Amino acid sequence: MRDAPIPRAQQFVRSGALILMTLSSIAIGFYAIGFQARLVGSPAFQLHFDSLPILSSMHVIGGAVVLLTGALQFWQPLRIQYPVIHRWLGRLYLIFVAIGGVAGLLLAPHSSGGVVAQFGFGMLAVLWLFSGVKAYTSVRAGHIQAHRQWMMRNFALTFGAVMLRVYLGLFALADIPFEEAYPAASWLAWVPNLLLVEWFLAIKQDRSQRSNAARVLQVSGSAPA
Repeated sequence: MRDAPIPRAQQFVRSGALILMTLSSIAIGFYAIGFQARLVGSPAFQLHFDSLPILSSMHVIGGAVVLLTGALQFWQPLRIQYPVIHRWLGRLYLIFVAIGGVAGLLLAPHSSGGVVAQFGFGMLAVLWLFSGVKAYTSVRAGHIQAHRQWMMRNFALTFGAVMLRVYLGLFALADIPFEEAYPAASWLAWVPNLLLVEWFLAIKQDRSQRSNAARVLQVSGSAPA
């Protein structure tokens, strides 16, 4: 018994979401490179980052690399047709998660927005590093399914770099002062992403269990008495 085919409308939504995620990740990745090169970005943030130049560069460059490589890992043709490229991009991704995550954790106490933002970005860095380690140890142990799940969680946290800018833009359109918007965005940027992934994984696991149960019932019903 095969799994029920995915409805065409659902396939369209998934493809559209994947394309949007990939393009927005690449856009913010290049933005980070431009920020590091002092081509874009607020002068106030440039000065703030210049106060801790090594950590800031580690965080910005690390974030740029994981954004540029991470979304590509979710494209099935890359995983299936070019497994060597997939593996090397994965190694590069996790190396720069470590670089960016350690720097982010050390930078968190210096974040603008007070204690709320400092804890928000600090927790993000901790979970980013933790999920990266779990993704690595899972694949090394040969647990491919667990590896994929941890990579989804990790990239949900990585995608916080995109959503941070989205929320700050929405707050600006709503005329909410930056001093109020930034602490809220430090949590909104990644918590909903992670919850959405957990919801998706729970639904997928439930469907898998139902499918397995249906197979068992079919085999039991077709077995001779």
